[in-house]
Amino acid sequence: MSNAMHWRAMTTFDLPAVEAIAARVHPAFPEAMAVFAERQSLYPEGTRLLELGGVPSGYILSHPWRFKALPALNSLLGAIPPDADTYYLHDLALLPTARGTGAAAMIVGDILRHARASGFPSASLVAVNGSVPFWYKHGFREVAAPELADKLGSYEQAARLMARRLV
Repeated sequence: MSNAMHWRAMTTFDLPAVEAIAARVHPAFPEAMAVFAERQSLYPEGTRLLELGGVPSGYILSHPWRFKALPALNSLLGAIPPDADTYYLHDLALLPTARGTGAAAMIVGDILRHARASGFPSASLVAVNGSVPFWYKHGFREVAAPELADKLGSYEQAARLMARRLV
């Protein structure tokens, strides 16, 4: 069996695998299948699935959004706002077998190039699970947002809003 690593466009057929990966990687941040399906449907260009040796091993969900208007965890968006001013990285999850392979850096680079080419001046995210150092390596910096303390706390106490300029 090949150990080839490949990020590809996510399809609706991948959603059960995405749900299973999320349950393993983010057990403290459960999201319904409907959330994954809606993100994939609303902005398919921002959803990718990682395959290692043909086995689903990670995913990314991302889409245009409004800066500091954080989507609540496990909530539907309804639509991509026409006045979106940031490119939002909703979730990046890798199974343990995919960690240390370079897969995360590869997809972050690809998604940021897509966001820049699409004309977004910034990318933003909420860092959880101790991921601040990872995002820092990719040029993201913490954003002071005391007005969002309650919303960030709904993710976890250590959640941090992070952003990086793209232009």
